[in-house]
Amino acid sequence: MQNKNIKKVLITGGAGYVGNILVPLLLANHYKIIVYDTLFFYEDTLKKDKNLKIVKGDIRDIELFKTNLENVDAVIHMACISNDPSFELNPDLATSINYTCFEPLVVAAKKAGVKRFIYCSSSSVYGVSESPNVTESHPLVPLTQYNKYKALCEPILFKYQEKDFTCVTLRPATICGYSPRCRLDLTVNILTNHAFNNNKIIVFGGNQKRPNLHVKDMAEAYKLFLEAPIEKISGEIFNIGYQNYSVNEIANIVKNSLEKFENRNNIVIEKISSDDDRSYQINSDKIFNVLGYKPKRTLEDAVYDLCQAFKQGKLPDSLNAKKYINVKTMKSKNIE
Repeated sequence: MQNKNIKKVLITGGAGYVGNILVPLLLANHYKIIVYDTLFFYEDTLKKDKNLKIVKGDIRDIELFKTNLENVDAVIHMACISNDPSFELNPDLATSINYTCFEPLVVAAKKAGVKRFIYCSSSSVYGVSESPNVTESHPLVPLTQYNKYKALCEPILFKYQEKDFTCVTLRPATICGYSPRCRLDLTVNILTNHAFNNNKIIVFGGNQKRPNLHVKDMAEAYKLFLEAPIEKISGEIFNIGYQNYSVNEIANIVKNSLEKFENRNNIVIEKISSDDDRSYQINSDKIFNVLGYKPKRTLEDAVYDLCQAFKQGKLPDSLNAKKYINVKTMKSKNIE
C-alpha cells in the first residue's frame, strides 16, 4: 500500500538494469517518478508515461540535481560506477561518482524537504567471510575500491538521519534475471548467456560463495522501503538476498535449468583457476523479521526469464555486443 506521504520519487540511475524494472512497477502503483541518470547505458527502454520525467543529469552536478528536487518526497540512490572492472577502469572518475558527490547529494535532498533517502550499497562490502551467517552487524572487509566506497557512504548518510529525514541503507545480493536494459556481466546472467548461446559455461575458481537476488525482487524491495513505517527502517541497514550458492553450484543450476527448459543436453562446464577471493553469503532474516519481506523468485526463475529473452530476440548479439557489459560500454564511450 502506497505511503500517503510518499508520492513523488527521484531515482538516480533509474534508467539502468534495476531501474527498468523498478520504474514501471512504481508507475503502476501511482507514484510520480523522476529518473535522474547520465543515460550512459540507456536505449529508450522506459515507456513514456504522464507521471514519468527523465532527466539527463550527472549526480556530480549538484546544482542540476537540486533543480529536480521540487516536491520530491523520496530519493532512491542507485547511480554509481557499478562493479570492480568498471571502477578500476578510471578510479578517479569512479571515486568522484561513487563517493565524493554522495554527501552533497544527501545534504541537497534534506534541504529540499525530501522525507526519505534510500541508499543502494552492496553486499560485496563484506568482502571475504567464511561465516555462513553474515548479518548486517558483520565486520566490513571490502577488498576493492568499489566495495570500499560503497561502505564509506553508509555512515555519511546516517549523519543526516533525523525525525523528518528517514535514512536507510540496503545491501543487495548480486542481481540476476532479465531486464529491458539487461546486464550480462553478472554471475548468473554471464553463465546463462554462454550456456544458452555457446553451449559452454566457463567457471573461474568455483568455490567462491555468492548471494543472489532476482531483479524483480530487488524492485519490489525498493517499493517496500518507500511504504515501510518510519520507525521500522529509520537509521537501519538491511541485507536483501535470497539464495547463497557457490559459483560451481550456480553453474550446475544453469546447466540443469537449460536441460529442463530447453531440452539441452550438450552444455559443457569448464573450470579455470582464479585469483578472485571474494566469497561471502548473506543472512537476510532482518528484512523478513522487521518488514515481513522474503524474495519470491529463485535462481532458476532468473535463468528461465533470460532463456525466454534470448529465444524472443530481446537480447541480440548477446555474446559480443558491448552494451550488455558495463566496462566495455564505458571504454567505447570514453566516459569521463
